[in-house]
Amino acid sequence: MSSQEVDLELVEKVLIEVALEAGEIIKNRNGFNTFDDKKNGVDLVTEVDKSVEVFINEKLISKFPSYKFMGEESYVPGETKLTEAPTFIVDPIDGTTNFIHTFPYSCTSLGFTVNYEPVVGVIYNPHLNLLFHGVKGKGAYLNDKKLDNLSDRSLEFQKSLIALESGSERKGENFETKMISYRNFLSEEKGFIHGFRSFGSAAMNICHVALGAVDGYWENCWAWDVCAAAVILRETGGLMLDGNKNEVGGEVREWNQEVPVDNRVYLIVRGAPKEDQKKWVETFYSLVEGKIVCTK
Repeated sequence: MSSQEVDLELVEKVLIEVALEAGEIIKNRNGFNTFDDKKNGVDLVTEVDKSVEVFINEKLISKFPSYKFMGEESYVPGETKLTEAPTFIVDPIDGTTNFIHTFPYSCTSLGFTVNYEPVVGVIYNPHLNLLFHGVKGKGAYLNDKKLDNLSDRSLEFQKSLIALESGSERKGENFETKMISYRNFLSEEKGFIHGFRSFGSAAMNICHVALGAVDGYWENCWAWDVCAAAVILRETGGLMLDGNKNEVGGEVREWNQEVPVDNRVYLIVRGAPKEDQKKWVETFYSLVEGKIVCTK
């Protein structure tokens, strides 16, 4: 099935309705909830994450019973696979640590793919009343105001703000790669960027790149973290690239070749003139020491 055979605007409408309802649940339950560790003492999940995902699943499947569903809390490693079928890719609460600590940057992230491609995205932060939504080829919006395409706005690495996260891995090669590279980005002798920001939510980070408030974002995360936001980003001229140096099988690919939604390691770049984006990406890769390795 192609995206032309799906009523994407109807999907967007329903996703907005569901996101707003889920947002009320999240807002009312915000705070020091009981939580469990998924992987370690900083990779957290609450009962609210799980219950909100069940709520979203039931709502979406009742409206679109033939479509597939992939959610963070119901994901089974080695079993859950993204296919070409129309699929909702959902993070019920992106920014669970923020949610637990009442830091107001947790959100519901609802993406929709057809033939593996993100084509509809809805992201709602109920704490700050930020509703991002978009359909491929139809533009992206924040609270119903169309976002600017940033393709004519200049971009320079040294003048950048970059979103960077500590992540849940606090040891090992991936952690060391991040820490060394962060230093390279910030160092006066190397990247000397203006600074970094951390919203604690992949979707919020990418949305702020789409707004042009942040110039780039680098992270290893999951399809449900980036799917919805990828639509918002691309509708403003931004790119979602490989978070590792742009190599496949030892061969360098085109600098602006975008990656699958389940790539696991992402480099997000805001809209800008293509030559500016190219220089920015090449400079970024030159400052990364090591490689981030993730399983799917």
